[in-house]
Amino acid sequence: MTEERPVFSDQIQRERELQMQREQPMMQQQMMMQDDAANGVVCPKCGTVNEPEAQFCASCGEPLHMATCPNCGSEIDPDADYCEVCHHYIRQDVCSFCGADFNINDGYCPQCGMPRGGIVCPACHTLNDFSFCKQCGQPLTAEAKAILAEMRQLPEYKELMSLSHEYNELQMQLPYETVQDKERGDDLHGLRERVLRLLAEDEGEEFPEIPAPHKKRVTKEELQEAKQKKLDQLAELLSRMTIPPHQSPAKVRNFAMAQKPAGVRLAWKCNYKQALHSSPCGCAKPQMGGTWVILGHNSKQEIKDDK
Repeated sequence: MTEERPVFSDQIQRERELQMQREQPMMQQQMMMQDDAANGVVCPKCGTVNEPEAQFCASCGEPLHMATCPNCGSEIDPDADYCEVCHHYIRQDVCSFCGADFNINDGYCPQCGMPRGGIVCPACHTLNDFSFCKQCGQPLTAEAKAILAEMRQLPEYKELMSLSHEYNELQMQLPYETVQDKERGDDLHGLRERVLRLLAEDEGEEFPEIPAPHKKRVTKEELQEAKQKKLDQLAELLSRMTIPPHQSPAKVRNFAMAQKPAGVRLAWKCNYKQALHSSPCGCAKPQMGGTWVILGHNSKQEIKDDK
């Protein structure tokens, strides 16, 4: 008498076969990826297989091999010259002030003469690794002063400084606080016109022209509207003065800092991560370009390199 095979044993066998059939394509795909990886570099972002010697993905541009900050050990892009984690310039073979190559043992740049390790701003005493003071904007090198002098001749820069000056004057202006305050102001304005007219008539002028007051007081709403108009004009002009990409990070930092208007709360929006920095001095890859953007006084937008 033959022994019957349990039914559940056949069921288990069939399930195993089906499982192997399902897993076989996945295993084949994994083996193909391993073979590709052996012959190239797989992009961690998009999965594209690149040439073995490639540093950046041919499809999405993502770095294929990350580097490490020598100061704090944080992971950074291989072509970054500044660590956004510990806020230190990290290149030992490139001058941070002018971008020239120099020997790792040199204490001073052979091209611009600036010292390795930074200089102290004579105006605000901030230690800086770059040609413009990151705190007050003071030009610190001969190249920075030359760039600033050249920038001041541009029509866009002159317009930028004019708008910035007009905005700062509005910032200093005091608005009317109450209706009574405005009425008193109007009375004083009328009195001023009458006195000036009488003085002019005494000197023989039959139809004297009374000059308008240099600063006319307005209501809070009118003052706020005037300030916002200036900010909008500044924002539009800054958007037209975008710094394009450049091979040298030092050149981008220098030109960007030279065009920065004073007296307006700004942030540098980099093309690298579309992040906001207090200046291009805090960006790891300013060579990708960027632009200045205006921040409102009550803005809560995060600045990446604020400590």
